[in-house]
Amino acid sequence: MTYKTVRLSPSVDRSADMPNRSVLVIYTGGTFGMVYDRKASQLIPFDFEQVLDRVPELNRLDFDITIVTLHQIIDSSNMTPAVWVELAQLIETNYKDYDSFVVLHGTDTMSYTASALSFMLVGLNKPVILTGAQLPIGVARSDARENFLTALEIASAQEDGEPLVPEVCVYFNSFLLRGNRSTKRESVQFNAFVSENYPHLATAGVSIDYNRPYIRSYQAHESLKIRTVLDPNVTILKLFPGITQPVVESIVNIPGLRGIVLETFGAGNAPTDIWFLDTLKAAVERGVLVFNVSQCEGGRVTQGRYQTSQQLQQIGVVSGADITTEAAITKLMVLLGREHGSDAEAISRLRTLLAQPISGEMSDDH
Repeated sequence: MTYKTVRLSPSVDRSADMPNRSVLVIYTGGTFGMVYDRKASQLIPFDFEQVLDRVPELNRLDFDITIVTLHQIIDSSNMTPAVWVELAQLIETNYKDYDSFVVLHGTDTMSYTASALSFMLVGLNKPVILTGAQLPIGVARSDARENFLTALEIASAQEDGEPLVPEVCVYFNSFLLRGNRSTKRESVQFNAFVSENYPHLATAGVSIDYNRPYIRSYQAHESLKIRTVLDPNVTILKLFPGITQPVVESIVNIPGLRGIVLETFGAGNAPTDIWFLDTLKAAVERGVLVFNVSQCEGGRVTQGRYQTSQQLQQIGVVSGADITTEAAITKLMVLLGREHGSDAEAISRLRTLLAQPISGEMSDDH
């Protein structure tokens, strides 16, 4: 594929000992790249060939920037696994030519994309930073410029020739978060994203302070491999007081369903009604993976702590510990895409992988 590309070189003089760094920016769409069209009296996507008119500060950065735009820019509400595959392939194709990557993305599904990429980019040892904006870049009070510029600085940051943040992250409103630990919390404030169950990786103030003990360590000998097969035959079942048997059965018995993220109460608790447990048990026995995730933003599943979760454990529901819903559903898609078998041995392998961290997305209960 040929992508629309804009290349920017720094206008500042590099010192002789300064490494020649490069960042590939991938624009997917979303609020970030909108400007106001006075003739049409509406917001429209802006042309990144004029990016310096909107963000002249890019001229003062001391590294090379290349911007590519997806063939079809989308609102992030229209994000699909096919676009995740396209992003992973773009990163793989350009992996040797760039030191890092910044993905400009709509906020609504940014945490889903960050989580998916963290599982798809196996052996990643370069920064992939997702960012966006709550207000379009064409609006005077927009947060787009600060988010973009700081994401670029973090992506390009190195020490002794090694990247400081060699993993998939979300940068937003002064905070750098592990991508598969992030969740969108706000739609009207600039502090849109939180990471309740894992510390911030960096805080950007007058300087950018890195929380190094919590950043994935650089793996010099890793080579990138991408997973491009995702199985979308998964769903989310959110429990609520009064949920009825027909509702649960209609979801659990969807034809072709292979995985369920079960959003439970508190520490992984669910109703103990016989019909509910029998319905889930029948699904588990058919080979459907049921992944227990807490509805609480800062919650953690501890199956067996209370009687209301002990029975889930007994029927074969897998504990998601402190994983987010976004990471849980994308992890299911990626693992099910990798493992096509439905025999007992394949299901056992999948249950083992679900229950343990594979990309820093959850704490290891063991």
